[in-house]
Amino acid sequence: MAKHDPNEPPPPYYSASLYPQPPLKVYGLTPPSQPRYIPQYPSVVVVPQVTTLPPKRRSRCCRNNAQCYGGTGGVLLVLGLLALAIWLGVRYGTRIGSIYYHTEDNDSGHSDQYDDDSVYQQKHDTCPNTTIHCDGIKDCVFGTDESVCVRFGSGNTLEVRTAEDGRFLPVCASNWKKLYSDQTCAQLGFVSSYETTALSGYTSKALTMAKQDSSGYIQGLASVTSSCPDQLAVSLQCQDCGRQSSVSRIIGGQVSESGEWPWQVTLHYKGSHVCGGVLISEIFVLTAAHCFPSTDEFSQIATNWAVYAGVVTLDKLPQPHQVAVIILSENYDSNTNDQDIALLKLATPVEFSDTVHPACLPTYDQQWAHGTDCITSGFGTTDAGSSSVSNKLRDVSVKIIDTEVCNTPSSYGGSVTKNMLCAGHLGGGKDSCQGDSGGPLVCKNNGLWTLAGITSWGSGCGEANRPGVYTKVTSALPWIYSKMMQQKS
Repeated sequence: MAKHDPNEPPPPYYSASLYPQPPLKVYGLTPPSQPRYIPQYPSVVVVPQVTTLPPKRRSRCCRNNAQCYGGTGGVLLVLGLLALAIWLGVRYGTRIGSIYYHTEDNDSGHSDQYDDDSVYQQKHDTCPNTTIHCDGIKDCVFGTDESVCVRFGSGNTLEVRTAEDGRFLPVCASNWKKLYSDQTCAQLGFVSSYETTALSGYTSKALTMAKQDSSGYIQGLASVTSSCPDQLAVSLQCQDCGRQSSVSRIIGGQVSESGEWPWQVTLHYKGSHVCGGVLISEIFVLTAAHCFPSTDEFSQIATNWAVYAGVVTLDKLPQPHQVAVIILSENYDSNTNDQDIALLKLATPVEFSDTVHPACLPTYDQQWAHGTDCITSGFGTTDAGSSSVSNKLRDVSVKIIDTEVCNTPSSYGGSVTKNMLCAGHLGGGKDSCQGDSGGPLVCKNNGLWTLAGITSWGSGCGEANRPGVYTKVTSALPWIYSKMMQQKS
């Protein structure tokens, strides 16, 4: 958290040789896009490995086919394999990357799988041509055909997409059981359900539960009905979230109290704080993708990272939770910082308490109006340009700034995408800063603190017309639930 003195020169920017961040074009100006973390990973000594295997040798050319493939037998083997591959393609018609994310704008496709370093990389799922999305049957290798079929609307209304209709529809409460609530939440990556209620006034087309199968996907158990007989729809909350322990002070720009922001975590790389994060369940943490730069291969090894929860001072750390998997957004663009988000799966679950508690995820249609009061927190520097993070957790009150305002020539001039959110003060002063990256921007929704953004980037810290820019969580919701679901199964 930083307050910038307008009489001082702007803080220096980090060397592009460390973490290259091409400048953002702002109508003739080129202020650097400055990730909000301290890019100073402890140096790693690499011991050269000696192998007893002979080095690979490759001929400059093949004088004849037999020589290339080890003789006539090799030629026949290759031809046989080729014939088999053609037959399999005709028989099963496998296709690549058939994943669709239903959004308000359009559908897009993404997929991935593990590599040896426990980092999710952008690779393609494999699905047969006969794949039907959201029919309750896993066709694709990683289940991506069934991973974006459940969402939550206003009032936590459960909406499910089925193959029968193809749209997200509310679910009738008339024959809903707790079994279904637990099944739905477990499907999304949570442990079980927390609270189920009924909302009235649903008179249009909806879904009713037609089957009971605790082992299947919830979308495969529902059928379309013209309307709910009692006009009641299911409202589902998968976990208790967004609650603070009792605090009685004015917030904004000062040291945080224990339990005040219990979803805040600190991410340590080989013993040092590098980024913040936000707890969203017992085993999942959201943070920024730029905390794991591709220019540093060691930063993408999960075992190099540890998560500390319930911390308000870096001088007194509890037992760490090791990171098991780092899942980076396949659409993260390091040039523009678009879709700057990552999901961490912990090796062991955290235990919720007064000081450790998850933030609520927003509903898919959640809107944050210009001027909405929100809070951002973190262990970032308190002076712009400083190379030292704060030992104390700090929070600051900021206001949501409309994207059109943030994209004016006097501000970021078009560099803020639809997947980003601006928050701060146009006059400068209170802002997030280096070391805060990956931390939460939370706003109150129906009395609960809800995750609106993930601290991502900004030009300087606390400068006039240069508010903080955050990854918009509502834009990332399909990706978040999809990854949680794939990791849970």
